[in-house]
Amino acid sequence: MSENAKPRVCFVRLAIAACLAAAACAGQTPDASATPQNQPEISTREEKATFTSHVNLVMVPVVVRDKQGHPIGGLTKESFRLFDKGKQQEIDRFTVEKPGSVPAPTQPSAEQQKLAGEAAAAPVPTAAMPQRFIGYLFDDVHVDAADLMRVRAAAERHIETQLKPTDRAAIFTTSGQGALDFTDDRDQLREALARLVPRPIARATFQECPDISYLQADMIVNHEDPDAIAAAATEIVICRHLDPQDYPADAKMARAGAIIEARRVLIMGEQETQVSLAALKDAVRRMSAMPGERILVVVSPGFLTLAEHQPDEYDVIERALRANVLVNVLNARGLYTTNIDASHQVLDTRTERTKQTLLRQSEAQQEALLTEFAADTGGYYFHNNNDLAEGFRRISTTPEVYYLLGFQPQNLKLDGSFHGIKVAVESKAGFAIEARRGYYAPTHLEDAAATARREIEDAVFSREEMSDLPVQLHTQFFKGAVDAATVTVLAHVGLAGAKFRKADGRNLDSITVVSALFDRNGKVVTGAVKHVDLSLRDESLQHRLAQGLTVRMGLDAKPGSYVVRLVVRELEGQMMSAINGAVDIP
Repeated sequence: MSENAKPRVCFVRLAIAACLAAAACAGQTPDASATPQNQPEISTREEKATFTSHVNLVMVPVVVRDKQGHPIGGLTKESFRLFDKGKQQEIDRFTVEKPGSVPAPTQPSAEQQKLAGEAAAAPVPTAAMPQRFIGYLFDDVHVDAADLMRVRAAAERHIETQLKPTDRAAIFTTSGQGALDFTDDRDQLREALARLVPRPIARATFQECPDISYLQADMIVNHEDPDAIAAAATEIVICRHLDPQDYPADAKMARAGAIIEARRVLIMGEQETQVSLAALKDAVRRMSAMPGERILVVVSPGFLTLAEHQPDEYDVIERALRANVLVNVLNARGLYTTNIDASHQVLDTRTERTKQTLLRQSEAQQEALLTEFAADTGGYYFHNNNDLAEGFRRISTTPEVYYLLGFQPQNLKLDGSFHGIKVAVESKAGFAIEARRGYYAPTHLEDAAATARREIEDAVFSREEMSDLPVQLHTQFFKGAVDAATVTVLAHVGLAGAKFRKADGRNLDSITVVSALFDRNGKVVTGAVKHVDLSLRDESLQHRLAQGLTVRMGLDAKPGSYVVRLVVRELEGQMMSAINGAVDIP
């Protein structure tokens, strides 16, 4: 930074469960009497940077597999056709994703060291730094004890034998109890798994009479289905030892009791579904705050979502897509058969047939939910298989290659309606396509400032290195007290590619620089934001383009190993650069 540029640093608290909040820096208030002629060429400002909005860009992850189930690479944008409600859409964004190829933190160059004006830093400690984050979400609200014991044992073997030194794992639960944040400590992970037990919120752990399922309760209360009501009333006659010949008194009592019981079951089911969806949303939010590759593993027997829950379901999927969180799913029931348990009562043929039909419908809808979570985020669904060790191996990895398609819906109405998506591949090879099935239209658009914050946040919590503008990173640390140090982050930004806007005889642009420290478990420790406004005279422009801009930030930290993430965003040209570094404070 030149001697006449003294931008002030705005430190922001990076909340563990949320993305980086890009706050406005406390710069100097512009003088109202200032004119373009006496305005400083480089200064700070209070308003947030604004960038091009892509709030209506719909992202569609696609995995293409051959007949043997292997992912297919080498496809191009022209290989795909994408439809929204049957209408073909133009693919505005196309990337080929190859998870696992995480770039190593960049070593400081000789030029960076010269820029810093200090001695060379120690070698970058990269060996044990996290590269992949796996969150295991166990649905302890819906799983039964026998299934949980089997998946827990398989998870213990998997974590013990298959996690890499650069992996970090966390344990989440839908009940919210017994969770463990990201760590590489195998003992802590084993202890967290050992604490897993079924924790139904309102359901009884024994078979009730009448045995009304959530779906049957929905059919009785919300749809007044006569077969569902008759089946529940018959069970009441049996379990309450009513006289079926005493008509109409007992029949009327049984029908009323069935409706009352169905309302109770419906309330309990809705509560458990809402809690489970909220837990999924929280897990995705937590995953989004981790740098690098992110996999959320959902271990669940599935649960029922009614029509009113579907927007919440798709909100979880949308959040996962925005945060690049891959959702893999393991059905905790393994290989199972669809049979009703009528061991304690004898049902007539009609009642048994009705309950069998409702059970098949319920299980099909639960399967559909788990399938959607995986397919709509580009993940993998392991089901109908008792080899849970193989299941955990598969769901803890990502496809070797998948494609991310983005499109802006034509004439999108902000009405919250559902849009079905279909993806086709121009091929005669019989490829199988796994892609997102749809999305809900928003009810309002995100403002430009919020879009800018989200785009910067996404870049900060990614490991991808971008180079729209040339950026060099150098770090130094200075120890103070025994357990305190300051990490100096020095960023040199090349401006040769910047797009300046001409106004009032000046060349205008704005640069936002964000730096963040992540500890060895990928948890954000602290960060800093600088906004630098450029208002250059013509005679100064060429000099600044040749020399670039140097920005210095100070971050407080304790001794330890840290990943340094630097993101630079340029306003006028909508360009972004990002680079990784590391620092080891003894």
